[in-house]
Amino acid sequence: MEEKIRVLVAKPGLDGHDRGAKLVARILRDAGMEVIYTGLRQTPEMVAEAALQEDVDVVGLSILSGAHLELFPAIMERLREKGLEVLVVAGGIIPEEDIPSLEQMGVRAVFGPGTTSQQIVDYIKSAVAKKA
Repeated sequence: MEEKIRVLVAKPGLDGHDRGAKLVARILRDAGMEVIYTGLRQTPEMVAEAALQEDVDVVGLSILSGAHLELFPAIMERLREKGLEVLVVAGGIIPEEDIPSLEQMGVRAVFGPGTTSQQIVDYIKSAVAKKA
């Protein structure tokens, strides 16, 4: 029996809009993944602790507030402090010019408006398979 990919979907910061995060969580679940949704207003420490406690393969960060360059480095640092080597992806409203900075800090993919459900599923499945 194939082990399911475990994905943590997190909404860091004060952003209160979670429709997209919930939709992506449902899409991933329908694709056969185990999904843990943290809920709104998560601190970097809360995201990293949830990733550790839930033993996830992937952390998906959803952000619409524009605070990604402040929050994502702190999340990546907390994940490293906890010794977690997980695939980190992001989605939401993230300007194209910020993507290289996010990739440099370890965010492996950024899914913005217009990304299809299948692109997200395929990317996660492929990236996790390469790590195995």
